[in-house]
Amino acid sequence: MEARLEELGDFWAQVLEFAEKTAVRVGTQLMADFGQVQAAEKLDGSLVTQSDKWADQEIREAIAAAFPTHGVLSEEGEHVFPDTEWCWIIDPLDGTTNFARGIPIWGISMGLFYQGFPVFGYVYLPPLKQTFSAFWNKELEKSLTQNTQGAFLNSQPIHTSRDSLSKNHFFSFCTRSISAIEHPFPCKIRMLGVATYNFLMVAAGITLGGVEATPKIWDIAAVWTIINAAGGVWVPLEQESIFPLEAGKDYSNRSYPTLVLSQPDLVPVFQPLVQSLNKSAKP
Repeated sequence: MEARLEELGDFWAQVLEFAEKTAVRVGTQLMADFGQVQAAEKLDGSLVTQSDKWADQEIREAIAAAFPTHGVLSEEGEHVFPDTEWCWIIDPLDGTTNFARGIPIWGISMGLFYQGFPVFGYVYLPPLKQTFSAFWNKELEKSLTQNTQGAFLNSQPIHTSRDSLSKNHFFSFCTRSISAIEHPFPCKIRMLGVATYNFLMVAAGITLGGVEATPKIWDIAAVWTIINAAGGVWVPLEQESIFPLEAGKDYSNRSYPTLVLSQPDLVPVFQPLVQSLNKSAKP
């Protein structure tokens, strides 16, 4: 695998350029629809709009044109991981509830996998004009240039916070993890309404941690890479390994209860407070 990755050359630049152009094009139309569309409820209780479906088709068609040998797994499309060497996992509109209700925290999420492992993450939030990106994999280091090493927000390097824990620092919860809150909690609590953005705030050094009780693979595919590249700590709240993803496996109902923290020293502080959330991941 190492020799193969070293031979990729300009491939990484092509991947980044593709993600940038596709996200901007799709995001422009989504901004026109923002707060103007009606949402319907899916079987799992989450919302979907025609904008989600349109964005899904646009991104899948763009991938097929630019990378015809790559597979695609999407929240709004195919949920079975394909038997391809490379696979994109996308959430064409992450934060549909916010999008439909006019709250400006939602985005387009794209993760690229190699042999079942995440190697590239890209998240674009059109209302906030924020773009997060990263290449990250221990075996990728020799094939990356200095300009592509690390995690980036609007092309500027970012890193998780190294601040000491205090009551004036932030920690984010999702709606399904509120039951885990214990009082007094070590720091201030925030709820952002979008799984990817919850974790990206840790990568950017804004919050010390965040927890999601039931994220799906399309919720974590891009941000796993960005968190690791930014120096964060990804703590699964169940024992089963996440990667590699398995060809032929349906990931529709697989949840990944996850705690993300800015630094290893915070793991023994926060993990006991949220460990019970692993039960909520069962379908």
